[in-house]
Amino acid sequence: MSKSESQFRNGYRFSRLQEHGFGAVLEFRCADLDSQLEVFAQQADSILARFYAAHGLMVVKGLQAIVERPQALVELSRCFGAEVEDYHQTLTSPRFFHESVNEILILSNAEPCNHPPPEKPAVADSSWLPTRFPDQVNWHTDQSYRRPPPDVTLLLAVELPPRDQGQTLFADCTAAYAALGPKQQRRLEQLQGIHAPSWIGRSRAAVENGEPPLALLPHQLPRRQPLVRRHPVSGEKSLYICEEKQMDFVDGPIAGLETGPQGEGAALLRELLMHATREEFVYVHEWEPGDLLIGDNRNLLHCATWYDAARYRRLMWRTTVMGNPGAEYQGEAKTWIPGDGSDVMAGMENA
Repeated sequence: MSKSESQFRNGYRFSRLQEHGFGAVLEFRCADLDSQLEVFAQQADSILARFYAAHGLMVVKGLQAIVERPQALVELSRCFGAEVEDYHQTLTSPRFFHESVNEILILSNAEPCNHPPPEKPAVADSSWLPTRFPDQVNWHTDQSYRRPPPDVTLLLAVELPPRDQGQTLFADCTAAYAALGPKQQRRLEQLQGIHAPSWIGRSRAAVENGEPPLALLPHQLPRRQPLVRRHPVSGEKSLYICEEKQMDFVDGPIAGLETGPQGEGAALLRELLMHATREEFVYVHEWEPGDLLIGDNRNLLHCATWYDAARYRRLMWRTTVMGNPGAEYQGEAKTWIPGDGSDVMAGMENA
């Protein structure tokens, strides 16, 4: 950490998240929430510059007070984009809704959310945390099955299991793309992935198990996304892929390639997931209460890890911000808004 980064300036300071790799840490001199929000408002340009310079990953420490004032999370989120999304208007089941703030999504194993952790990886050494796919599954970018997809996710720790459980992993898909050979890069830039909600019967597991896909309304259909995206702020290219639960294995997962779990598209997706989640591209976040983790969906993958849900409760609050998806989506209307007056989640009530 440089000397300038070790000193508080204007009530805050930055430091590197890890010695080598991506990410930044933002800490405040004061624990008062109003003062912290004032720093965000007054220093928004500086904070955003550091966020993008760190490849879109930032940990903000000491925001426990937001739990008593949830609307403050929405206020803070506005620093990262033009629109903080209303989850009542997206493809989201009501069990994830915050009790009073439409822009906050709840992730918890407790009722009424009942969102279980991923399965515990089957590894010989129980003390070892695997990060690379397929030892660690669930790697994704949020709501990639919409066009345009959201820009930035903010995740606040409210209640946590022990530090060695329930971590969140991030993979730098900009660095992963840059590590590919020129020939592979050129090929990928011509391809599109087909992204789908995990609950509609089009995931790899659903297809392998012979589950019938749900009948979908037009606004719920899987969406094609470029396999390589150019970031609208940094101009850098990155892989844009998702785990096998959030891809369409009926018509994809890669448009134009052989379909299905055993097809050419599936093989390419697995190859890219294994590449993007190599150790040198991954950051492991061990949560502390009041941590706010901000990640750029346009160039990062992330995943949650297992925790003992029978013994511990985990409660996270999430917001997503959109408004700058890049030239690929210029002028495009929101695909998930029903054009016929249908309910957004019609036919998906049990998701």
